[in-house]
Amino acid sequence: MKLGIVGLPNVGKSTLFNAITKAGAEAANYPFCTIEPNVGVVTVPDERLKVLHEMYHSKKTVYTTIEFYDIAGLVKGASKGEGLGNKFLGHIREVEAIVHVVRCFEDPNVVHVDGQIDPLSDIETINLELILSDMEVLERRIQKTTKNLKGDKTLQKELDLLKKIHEFLSSGKSARAMELTEDEAEFVKSLDLLSYKPIIYAANVAEDEAGSGDENEYVKAVRGFAETEGSDTVMICAKIEAEISELDDDEKTMFLEELGIAESGLDKLVKSSYHLLDLISFLTAGEPEVRAWTIKRGTKAPGAAGKIHTDFEKGFIRAETIAYDKLIECGGNLATAKEKGLIRSEGKEYVVQDGDVMHFLFNV
Repeated sequence: MKLGIVGLPNVGKSTLFNAITKAGAEAANYPFCTIEPNVGVVTVPDERLKVLHEMYHSKKTVYTTIEFYDIAGLVKGASKGEGLGNKFLGHIREVEAIVHVVRCFEDPNVVHVDGQIDPLSDIETINLELILSDMEVLERRIQKTTKNLKGDKTLQKELDLLKKIHEFLSSGKSARAMELTEDEAEFVKSLDLLSYKPIIYAANVAEDEAGSGDENEYVKAVRGFAETEGSDTVMICAKIEAEISELDDDEKTMFLEELGIAESGLDKLVKSSYHLLDLISFLTAGEPEVRAWTIKRGTKAPGAAGKIHTDFEKGFIRAETIAYDKLIECGGNLATAKEKGLIRSEGKEYVVQDGDVMHFLFNV
């Protein structure tokens, strides 16, 4: 999974990236200090793997991972080549979802590119550049489809939808805010529009508001806007994330408790990205290794097997499956789980659930 972290200059974007990936991208108080997108790979926290590891005394534990791309700060006019322009837009095209860091803190020592703190204006600036870029893509597609329509009248429906999307974007709204049928949504997805990508707004608050930032008027404004387009909002404090990135797990837990923060910004971003992209994890467990595998919600058993190896999918016979909670109830003892009838034999039509512990039988 690839997530692109974007934001106007000086909103805390690179500080957050450094904190959650410990990758050391340069964070400076001026625009364009991050020219190429730095890439950091982080493991997805999953307590279930720790429990299974201890239960099976596994030699190896493999967590699923997320790649975070720190994409250079954007300015108005990017769609016309201003600032890093096309490079910025090209980097966004490569990610599956966007984390848009929005400044929701006051600090006279950190300049704002527009001279004042206004999160909705910041959101509009970036969204507008993505929309303008998408409109150019659509205009070219409309021209091509109009030309081809002369020889193929079946393209009329496609042309109508392209014009409908273009008109919607012209109103200043992102494609992700459109109400679409299932077929229309599939078509729009195929267009690879930047403003259709799922987005998480990361409201970056000051340290003294990290535990109670829900009262922050800037955060409320961001959350309200996000709801209008079906996006998620996560409240984070990049400075605190930077501090806890230097601590071990026990120290991190104590530090967060002292601040009255339930979970780290990274944990919030991971949960939000799984929710937005409609992802779940199934597990495999044994002495050689315990491992989490990420799949789309609704994936059937053979597709999940194929995540491990293509041969597993090709020669799929069945999947021996038990829910994680049920396995824990049995102390990880599969024989006990079998006696209680908790291990199910699932076929090709079984839809995998989050937390399923699975063993695949196949024949190639």
